[in-house]
Amino acid sequence: MPLFENWQDELNFVDSLMKRVSLESDPNEMVRTYVAGIRQIFPADRWISISRRGLDPPYVRITRSTLWQTQVDPWKEKARLPILDGGTLSDLLYRNQPCVELDFHADPSDPAYEHLAGARSLMALPQYDNGESLNMAISMWNQPGAFDPARVPGMLWQANLFGRATHNMVLRQELGAAYAAIDRELQAVGAIQRSLLPTELPVIPRLSLAAFYETSQRAGGDFYDVFPLPDGQWGILIGDVSGHGTPAAVMMAVTHTLAHSHPGPPVPPRDVLRRLNAILCSRYTRGNGTFITAFYAVFDPRNGELRYACAGHNPPRVRRAGAVLELGETGGLPLGVVAESDYPEASVALRSGDVLFLYTDGIVEAFSASGEMFDTPRLDRILLAAGDEPETIISTVNCELRVFVGDRPLSDDRTMLVGRVN
Repeated sequence: MPLFENWQDELNFVDSLMKRVSLESDPNEMVRTYVAGIRQIFPADRWISISRRGLDPPYVRITRSTLWQTQVDPWKEKARLPILDGGTLSDLLYRNQPCVELDFHADPSDPAYEHLAGARSLMALPQYDNGESLNMAISMWNQPGAFDPARVPGMLWQANLFGRATHNMVLRQELGAAYAAIDRELQAVGAIQRSLLPTELPVIPRLSLAAFYETSQRAGGDFYDVFPLPDGQWGILIGDVSGHGTPAAVMMAVTHTLAHSHPGPPVPPRDVLRRLNAILCSRYTRGNGTFITAFYAVFDPRNGELRYACAGHNPPRVRRAGAVLELGETGGLPLGVVAESDYPEASVALRSGDVLFLYTDGIVEAFSASGEMFDTPRLDRILLAAGDEPETIISTVNCELRVFVGDRPLSDDRTMLVGRVN
């Protein structure tokens, strides 16, 4: 018997129902809201929902039934749902097509007889996934010929659209939970990685220091360190592992550990990089395409000498008397590429007032919205115009970077280590 006097009343009801359904964020509540509305549009004497997800023929799981006083959440309480072995429900679900019975009789020996007893009309609507009927909604009436079969095609269409929407919501929630778990792991990796960096920069005679470190993801591959050496000298190391995220962070930790496991004082720079490269090539980077750029220097506060060697890293800048010098006289392949690589040394005598600027390529290879690269000449101009204190220089470069890049997210890790000779 029609519930609505005209199509406009039915349209208004369906419109209201769809709005209520769209407000739900929980799959079980969305199904409850939808089913309550459908029962008003297409009333029946009883309903049952079944599923075969995760089951083999002929088994079938009952997920909802009007005989139950309390409905069970099939996604959170699946273990409480009954599983039947064969019978009418199994036949309906595994035949993989809709079914209309206008003169139905239930077999008392059927495993689902308590749900089917007394039903004389039946409409079974499968919900397909990859072409297979994995779920089914079954409506039953106590009278034969109780509904118009002409309505079944529309009901089948409607049931599958809603079934797909529900499944997508479940997948979205599962994906969200998986992402949250991964993010927690990445945060832990990032925390471990940051614990390898200096918590505080050391106080070095004649050299004021400041550092900046920012990853494009939870964890990254940039690293830097400043550590004491014999005879009052200091080691200064900066590096960048290829790639991003957790793999780069793991390799960063490996490289950092190797750099600090040098047998004896890590000098001279050439030997330190050669040893790092040999171990990385033999144990860690062989065949996987990973490499590490690095710059290692030894600073002697007594005379201001900076001895250094470079493994494919961006040449540091030295600001001196209104000009910017590039420490690019040396160069070798990145670490982890060729086992027998050599890393020639050079030295520079730092003077009072000089600014030493070490950085990774995430600084100069940042891009604007128009695709323009920040580049090294721009960095040099900013260094010339920046103040004298290391913190001020880092702040100035970061400010210019933010203006240049705009709202674009970080595409690479960014690290700066700045020292001013006093």
